[in-house]
Amino acid sequence: MKVVVEILTGGLFYIQVGNDATVADLKREIGDQQKLPQDRLILFLDNHQNRLINEDGDGASLVDCGVHEGSHIYLFFNPLEDGSTHHFLFTLPDSFLGEA
Repeated sequence: MKVVVEILTGGLFYIQVGNDATVADLKREIGDQQKLPQDRLILFLDNHQNRLINEDGDGASLVDCGVHEGSHIYLFFNPLEDGSTHHFLFTLPDSFLGEA
């Protein structure tokens, strides 16, 4: 299946994975293609529920997570564990949550 991924900068790219792919498979493909650390990827599915794809774990089937051919996935990152005392709060914009 081919999905579109939108990164924080607004850039779009496509990822091709098998129909039986898992969350880990998708993360691996994104990491390899975009040279990103797979262990920091957070994936949200844009399906009117804006579901966190990773919530069932990386071994979960993409199909079971609601991902299908042509799905639009938003890509975010976990912060680095660098021992910093700075803390950041991340909130989704209202438009992302379907609220106006």
